[in-house]
Amino acid sequence: MTNKRKIINDPVYDGFLTIEDDIIFDVLSHPFFQRQRRIKQLGFTYLVYPGAMHTRFSHMLGALNLMGRALEVLKVKGVQLTHDEVLGAKLAILMHDIGHGPFSHTSEHTLADMPHEVCSRLYMQRLNQEFGGGLTTAISIFDDSYPKHFLHQLVSSQLDMDRLDYLGRDSFFTGVSEGIVGTDRIISMLNVKDDELVVDEKGIYSVEKFIISRRLMYWQVYLHKTVIAADNLLLNVLRRARELAAAGDSLGIDFMPLYDFLCHHYTEQDFISNHQLLDRFALLDDGDIVMALKCWMSHPDTVLRTLSEHLLNRHLSAIRVSDRPFDPAMLDTLRTQAQLLYGIGPEESEFFVGTGKLHNHAYDYNDKEIKVLFKDGTCRDIGDASDQLDRHFLEKQVTKYYIYYPKSLR
Repeated sequence: MTNKRKIINDPVYDGFLTIEDDIIFDVLSHPFFQRQRRIKQLGFTYLVYPGAMHTRFSHMLGALNLMGRALEVLKVKGVQLTHDEVLGAKLAILMHDIGHGPFSHTSEHTLADMPHEVCSRLYMQRLNQEFGGGLTTAISIFDDSYPKHFLHQLVSSQLDMDRLDYLGRDSFFTGVSEGIVGTDRIISMLNVKDDELVVDEKGIYSVEKFIISRRLMYWQVYLHKTVIAADNLLLNVLRRARELAAAGDSLGIDFMPLYDFLCHHYTEQDFISNHQLLDRFALLDDGDIVMALKCWMSHPDTVLRTLSEHLLNRHLSAIRVSDRPFDPAMLDTLRTQAQLLYGIGPEESEFFVGTGKLHNHAYDYNDKEIKVLFKDGTCRDIGDASDQLDRHFLEKQVTKYYIYYPKSLR
């Protein structure tokens, strides 16, 4: 008989994570979940920070660990929780990211035309059928249809276990210390008031640090200009591959699941009506992209061949960031130069030169505010309660513009 009680060493928390429930072990062992071992948490960030090789699998286990701690804290503070609710919340956070495609957010909406949260729900519903309804509570918590709203907030809010884990984990593996937050302190300060997840007054400074750390991590890691350059390279590779596949090109990968998703624009409705699509999507991981890039380095199409070689060998585009939109004339000039450089046409030059926007909004008043519980029983939003972060700072969304182009055109 298989021993389903496991301990897993996690360097981020300097200790062991425990698996204490049979169904959690069974979910972890399922091919849908094991696939997460083959998907990097931070996509191409390892091209900037070589240590950022951690996977979605490790993040999901870390979030599970934090969820267990948070629920224990709430129970000690008198919050009534049944075993089914505790298990449901753990399963919900465990599978919150199971719908991610290769290289995580980079390929979102590209290989399947739907957000990863929608795909995660489809996988949870499928596993619920396989496990005889064992994930019913988890799905309702994930969807925020369960009567206890605060359980959903632990899974998805501006102070959820997902964010707490990925900030600490990403900081650990990139070496960017700005992402270090007082995770233990924040969790110990969690509470529930009127079915809302709140933070005890004593935890206000830790929450302030959390918000600032998240803003800094976006600029230094998630929106790092070199990462953006690599992301755009992959998106343009896949866009070109789609065009060639639509014209009947086998791309040399017609035996791979990747080819199917390049040939079709599958939507949520397609996945619902054709259950085999979930199984096929579950075969996609970072390895498929890398294998395809190796194959396409010798493809006769100049655009696909050049982009693939550049991405695989880290010959990334030059990228400039500005507070203002770039002059369209500059874009046209660079595209004309790219045409001469590669011997390509005007439309093809758009794969090498392009623009985009970067948004950094660390806090959103319209999205599940972080509330502070004071000793007199009143609750206030962190923006009103904090003497460090005023409402103007929290509401401010920073938008920057970027342009990318081949380095040889500089």
